[in-house]
Amino acid sequence: MHFLDQAKIYIRSGAGGPGAVSFRREKYIEYGGPDGGNGGKGGDIIFEAVQGLNTLIDFRYAQHFKAQRGLPGAGRDRTGASGKGLVIALPVGTQILADDEERTLLADLTEVGQKVTFLRGGAGGRGNASFKSSTNRAPRQHGPGEPFQEMHVWLRLKLLADAGLVGLPNAGKSTLINRVTNTKAKVGAYPFTTTRPQLGVVSHKGREFVLADIPGLIAGAAEGAGIGDRFLGHIERCKILIHLIDATGDDPVEAWETVLHELGEYGAGLQDKPQIIALNKGDLLGDELMKDVADQLTAAGAGEILAISGASGDNVEALLDRILEELPDKSSVEKSRGEKDGESEAWSPV
Repeated sequence: MHFLDQAKIYIRSGAGGPGAVSFRREKYIEYGGPDGGNGGKGGDIIFEAVQGLNTLIDFRYAQHFKAQRGLPGAGRDRTGASGKGLVIALPVGTQILADDEERTLLADLTEVGQKVTFLRGGAGGRGNASFKSSTNRAPRQHGPGEPFQEMHVWLRLKLLADAGLVGLPNAGKSTLINRVTNTKAKVGAYPFTTTRPQLGVVSHKGREFVLADIPGLIAGAAEGAGIGDRFLGHIERCKILIHLIDATGDDPVEAWETVLHELGEYGAGLQDKPQIIALNKGDLLGDELMKDVADQLTAAGAGEILAISGASGDNVEALLDRILEELPDKSSVEKSRGEKDGESEAWSPV
């Protein structure tokens, strides 16, 4: 399945149906009178967050969504049928933004089953029977029905994950997520092997949490260099970041500073999130060299360094222990299981 995290769509609610102008004409009934019914209400546009979706790819092929309009009223005081509302299914974590320069946030769907009635259908017009009064016994006026509402909106998906992997290209993020989850992320000996976010569910010591891997950052990503910073939005909701550093790189200290700078340039509080700094590829260096690199990072202000190897699995258990210490009592997976009231299959973002 292709991954798409942004889409622009056009939505339109249904217009209200017009009221009817009608008069009773029945044999053997001396007095008639107005009996035109009201028009039906137009359908609403409703957004709903559903499980089982993790991409907006469907909106690449369908960008126009219109609810049904209400039907006209009829004689014998018959009200027109209301238009059917249109429910648009979205992945959990989707934001709905206005089509303006600021991309104003209009709605944020963060829970399975959350619904937002976004555009309301027009009310039906009044039939001539409703205009009857003591001084207007045979009204011929009627209401045309309220018009529809329409607008363009942007959909932006921010995947829900408890922990996020960040680092330069080739830091070993895909290798690590493949080891601790069932994700089949592509691994290669060249930069930008990962071109889209990857999600996986980690099971460790009776706990479960969602881990996200995003494409690697490079200097200038905030200005669009490399793949840019568009995928950083997928870790905005993470409780903790795992900053992976390649111990075999030319300058691990510079790599750490580069990613920190790009997180700060992006904003949204990413730089202030708790971070676990993991020095990766320890299987390629001896313990003495790994300690030397870790000391350089500590001297530069990186704090506690955890030496691991995503390829061999060395010290990965200790990394997962540290992640659990930073997570709340219930992760997103565990909350979803609790909300299902004992159902055997818990919600998963993948």
